Amino acid sequence: MLEVRGLSAFYGDAQALHGVDVRVAPGEVVTLVGRNGAGKSTLLRCIMGLHRDVRGSIHLDGQDVTAVPAHQRARRGLGWVQDDRGVYASLNVEENLTLPPVTNRETAWSLEQVYEAFPVLADRRRAPGTTLSGGEQQMLAIARVLRTGATMLLLDEPSEGLAPVIVQQIRDILLRVKQEGTTVLLVEQNVKFASTVADRHYVLAEGQVAADLDNAEFTARQGELLEYLGM
Repeated sequence: MLEVRGLSAFYGDAQALHGVDVRVAPGEVVTLVGRNGAGKSTLLRCIMGLHRDVRGSIHLDGQDVTAVPAHQRARRGLGWVQDDRGVYASLNVEENLTLPPVTNRETAWSLEQVYEAFPVLADRRRAPGTTLSGGEQQMLAIARVLRTGATMLLLDEPSEGLAPVIVQQIRDILLRVKQEGTTVLLVEQNVKFASTVADRHYVLAEGQVAADLDNAEFTARQGELLEYLGM
């Protein structure tokens, strides 16, 4: 579903990624873990087409999208949940959900499906975005992407700063979309959370892939990884 080959990214003279290779099969959930500054969010931005100073190639569902603008990648089924959630403060919950265009009607969630999966959003459908808690904003950001029908999700730190009960709800949603065949690549600092949702894990260090681990090995090495990553 996604293949990143030899990807290098630059901020002026500074190089953030060094020849990164990442593969995500259809229906897989894969995490990117690493210290702050390892290049995880930069990699997601490159895949989404939001960072343009890159070398290497990015293929989505067999198509080379390296030079394709971000909005066209979205139309091809790529959905992005950014780390600041991007909730429109001047719109209410339902307006936030219905504003983005549907890119795939076969896979797009209806409002009824969203409200069934996220009851708190149903209760607060008329509430302005500014009044939502951090957990509610995260749910809204994920639900908004599901409403578009995206077949591959990029999630940047979906559990960061949230109460355990909210993290559990987000975990349940990720497992549900995985069961429905959606492919997910997420940046995650919470190693224990990552091990409960993902099939594989890429460990990034200083802009390079330091390890590619299946979930069994990742889980067995959690203590070592927590110490190595300083997490």
